[in-house]
Amino acid sequence: MFVGRERELNKLNELYHTDGFQLPVIYGRRRVGKTALINEFIKDKEAIYFTGIESNARQNLENLSRSILSYADAALENTLFQSFQAAFEYVFKLAETRRLILVIDEYPYVAGAPKSLASTLQALIDKNKDTSRLFLILCGSSMSFMENHVLAYKAPLYGRRTAQMKILPFDFFESRKFFRGFSAADMAAVYGAVGGTPQYLLCIDDKLSLEENIKRCFLDPSSPLFEEPNNLLKQEVREPAIYNAIITAIAIGSTKLSEIASKAGVETSACTAYIKNLISLGIIKRETPFAENTTRKAIYKISDNLFRFWYRFVPDNIAAVSRGLTDAVYNKISPLLNEYMGAVFEDICIQYLWRLREQGNIQIEFTDLGRWWGGDAKNKREAEIDIMGTDGADSALLGECKWTNEKVGAGVLEILAERSQLFHFSNVRFYLFAKAGFTKGCAEKAGKLGNVTLITFKEMVSLDV
Repeated sequence: MFVGRERELNKLNELYHTDGFQLPVIYGRRRVGKTALINEFIKDKEAIYFTGIESNARQNLENLSRSILSYADAALENTLFQSFQAAFEYVFKLAETRRLILVIDEYPYVAGAPKSLASTLQALIDKNKDTSRLFLILCGSSMSFMENHVLAYKAPLYGRRTAQMKILPFDFFESRKFFRGFSAADMAAVYGAVGGTPQYLLCIDDKLSLEENIKRCFLDPSSPLFEEPNNLLKQEVREPAIYNAIITAIAIGSTKLSEIASKAGVETSACTAYIKNLISLGIIKRETPFAENTTRKAIYKISDNLFRFWYRFVPDNIAAVSRGLTDAVYNKISPLLNEYMGAVFEDICIQYLWRLREQGNIQIEFTDLGRWWGGDAKNKREAEIDIMGTDGADSALLGECKWTNEKVGAGVLEILAERSQLFHFSNVRFYLFAKAGFTKGCAEKAGKLGNVTLITFKEMVSLDV
């Protein structure tokens, strides 16, 4: 089953139907669905698909040769090209009279040895691009390699790509397309536990309850998700133990760089480099108060939901899980799920607002959204606003998100309206999001103010956004 990625597919097909040589570069973290996207794109087209392996140049050349010759001439299937240059020259020759796709998946494994491969490709592209109809896709999971050795200014292939696609996990609304059997609230919880990475979503069974899925995926040592964070770190980084310590520090409440470094037992300067890598992998994110890009206020949070959920609930319970105390561990986790979902719901609300913005169905045409926190001098305390956005001029959107089983009362709206006075916008629109709806008093208050939109979670998931 192929789900989503309409925008990426449309772009690839647009390039495919454009005359001449094309070189789209596709990259993203492992398990995010790059290969599925490419397979969907090429399923009805002439294509050669080659996947690099973590081996030496000879083995990759042999595999590439077999991929090319099994497409071009079955009688030559056991013939091997003597060099990568000869292999690519042959493909360029094939593509002189036809639109032919060559996919090099896991390109970093191929380009790592020999290191001259990128320069060889560069020379062949420059020589043949005006006469060739080759559609060359370079795809890779190593984010740093693709960004530094393919897309960067000093990379040999810089300027040759005709498109680049960084494949990201699905948002909540896209993730829902994988399932039909969950209630909206349970689907939100599933998204909160595994995020929008397709491979993780496929581990979930919507014929089972949320409880059964959490037990099966996170509280069973034989489950692929049970070891996934550790396995992914081992694949992506050289010192997984240090990265694990940093993520653990953030998961248990350390958010500032100095706190994280101290908790993880790493020098602050070194911690900065580790955190940068985790950000590039999409595992953590750096936040500053909305519209304030100040290092002094920067904090770090886990952005990948699988990592957020796993580090929040699994490490403290590993001993019990290993002894088969699944029910006891789940009973310990269950009362904490609503609190955990608070931050997840904020993310879902931001995704919802962006979709409304794309449709042009929103009062404030914001240019960005984020969270704000800072001092409230009047009340002599710290204040927070869950969602804030501006149109770059004098209009602002302020929002609060409540994932609770009780209806949201007028007090939440009054506090938000009071906090809007910390700024100097002439036009403000308030958005309140609630899992369980709003009290009559809140609805009446919203009506009196006139600049308030109340949105229930049920409304969010029922609208075609």
